[in-house]
Amino acid sequence: MTSFGQPTPPPADHSISRRRLLSVGAMAAAVSCVPYPALALERTTQRFERSLDFYNMNTGESLRTVYWIKGKYLPLSLRDINYVLRDHHSDQVKPIDPPLLDLLYTIDKIVGLRDSFHVLSGYRSPSTNAWLRASHSGVAEHSMHLEGKAIDVRFFGRDLSMVRRLATDLQWGGVGYYPGSSFVHLDTGPVRTW
Repeated sequence: MTSFGQPTPPPADHSISRRRLLSVGAMAAAVSCVPYPALALERTTQRFERSLDFYNMNTGESLRTVYWIKGKYLPLSLRDINYVLRDHHSDQVKPIDPPLLDLLYTIDKIVGLRDSFHVLSGYRSPSTNAWLRASHSGVAEHSMHLEGKAIDVRFFGRDLSMVRRLATDLQWGGVGYYPGSSFVHLDTGPVRTW
């Protein structure tokens, strides 16, 4: 079991200014992916509750949960998210960084996903990361997955390059683009792209 304390605030301010939200919203609208005006998002949904829908492609597990209400993260929901995004090789669970969840939520609301986030990798234990590093090129030795600050996801029904551009424009952290494997890596580490 993982115990939960009060989440610590992120090291950087990841809030989205109205100007930033509108510019990102305009970019998304240009590719016809915004289901309603971006400004309405700021005025309604984000103030009251945030929810996410995950499908773990390795375990077949699904989770739909409200994880934040009126400025507070919900510990039981975070526990459920941590479990679904665990290292499926070792079955180890580690807390997932709440700002990573907020990034996913923001992308979901701008892009207008009609499906779950299809998760390839969330948390990775050191042994799993070492094994992946030895058997696959491009796996970082000090991966943000080790800290619960990264996720590799597929976006079915959405242009992957558009999702990459959106995530890059948000400047929330790292964005890795893997079109050959049909996924995007998102993390809350330093802002960088590859």
